[in-house]
Amino acid sequence: MVLYLFFKYFYRMIDQIDKTILNQLQLDSRITTRELADKLGLSTTAIFERTKKLEKNGLIKDYVALVDASKLNYNLTAFTHVRLDIHSKEMIEAFTQKISSFDEVTECYHTTGESDFLLKIVVADMNEYYRFVMDQLTQTKDVAHVNTSFVLNEIKHTTALILT
Repeated sequence: MVLYLFFKYFYRMIDQIDKTILNQLQLDSRITTRELADKLGLSTTAIFERTKKLEKNGLIKDYVALVDASKLNYNLTAFTHVRLDIHSKEMIEAFTQKISSFDEVTECYHTTGESDFLLKIVVADMNEYYRFVMDQLTQTKDVAHVNTSFVLNEIKHTTALILT
């Protein structure tokens, strides 16, 4: 409850200008402070200070370049559900630490439902996926079950959370 109230209060602390800055940076993180100031009709100093505040408060976590995986011959994306044998805190922490070390895993979520984790795995092809599952994933302690869906076609992919 306290965390909910903190975020509710904190979210109110950002105004429409902050939301617009966040939206613009999510769509193009290389936009300059000057370009952003011109779009919003504010001074570069005001935009710079607001952006720094958003960074300091953790609303902006990082700036990254998004890479086209297929142009680098990473042509297979798989969503893999993993169920563990044992659900102790220690086993879950050990699994998350181990899975975080695998470059093939680009996203990992601890989930509810029939599986314990959902992994997004990006590799070159089915042979590489097979090697990853056999040599790394199933060798991880307490993995009881693995179920995979392969992406046929990516319809939508975005990292932006458009704020209104």
